Amino acid sequence: MSGRHGHGDDHHDADGHHGGGWAGVRRSFSHVLSHLNPFGHSHDAADSVDDALASNEEGIRALKISLVALVVTALLQAVVVAFSGSVALLADTIHNFGDALTALPLWVAFALAKRPANRAYTYGYGRAEDLAGVAIVGLILFSACVAGYQSVTKLINGSEVSNVGWVAAAGVVGFLGNELVAQFRIRVGKKIGSAALVADGQHARTDGFTSLAVVAGALGVAFGYPILDPLVGLGITVAILFIVKDSASSMWRRMMDAVEPEVVDSIEEVAAGVPGVEGVGVVRARWVGHRIHSEVEIGVLGGVSASEIARIRERLSAEARRAVPKLERLVVEAVPCG
Repeated sequence: MSGRHGHGDDHHDADGHHGGGWAGVRRSFSHVLSHLNPFGHSHDAADSVDDALASNEEGIRALKISLVALVVTALLQAVVVAFSGSVALLADTIHNFGDALTALPLWVAFALAKRPANRAYTYGYGRAEDLAGVAIVGLILFSACVAGYQSVTKLINGSEVSNVGWVAAAGVVGFLGNELVAQFRIRVGKKIGSAALVADGQHARTDGFTSLAVVAGALGVAFGYPILDPLVGLGITVAILFIVKDSASSMWRRMMDAVEPEVVDSIEEVAAGVPGVEGVGVVRARWVGHRIHSEVEIGVLGGVSASEIARIRERLSAEARRAVPKLERLVVEAVPCG
């Protein structure tokens, strides 16, 4: 199929359910829905807004808990830094504080995403999550610069580390704190479909391994090689820079409306399998926050009635939502053919 035909009645918005498992999360949004103006008037549309609000609220709750956990972890490490002088531990502590701060822009983004669409922001405020991702990349880069500066300074001027056992213990605390936060963020991020929250959880997991590097530096000092402490600090800085590279690449894809190819494949397969669909044309999809908006062009026989086309659209929409749980909107364009 090729070309795009008249729009008008050939468009259909399918705002619907996003898979099961949300019953326990939807408990507090009925009063909010009364103030919203969702797309369409069907129960599916209301459920779609309900799911989106619930996922945003759960994302905010995850950020609150992980923020507190990382701040407590970093504060414990900072106490050890104060009386040990370990630059490797200082670099890791700074990074953990920076990682905790990455929760703030995401928090703001999730809060904005709860606002309904309006005549100015017709797609809502889901894009705020992508902008928060850009801010997160900037914060991670800043933490790398600070850690690198401190490490180079100690390498030039010398480094004296005391209380090596406490430094190693603080490194272990950093690893455990980051790993717990990573598991929590990744689990919630996958549940609500937030790539930014999943990426932030993977970032925390990487931080946990850099904390283990602090333990290695402390052991080097214990065996009479104090230069290992600033060298480990530099190694952590390099690791952070690699995180910056990967995170920036991920955010570039999101800002350019990239989507996982399997999403497009799933919608194409579903459309091709619906009775009455003679062909599948262009399929477009993009993430808006942690929800997917998509368009699909299908071919139908010229003599098919309007009611039959409506039935095809309804079935396609229902099947697509089952195949792609995070699909929030599907616009179906029916094009006469053959």
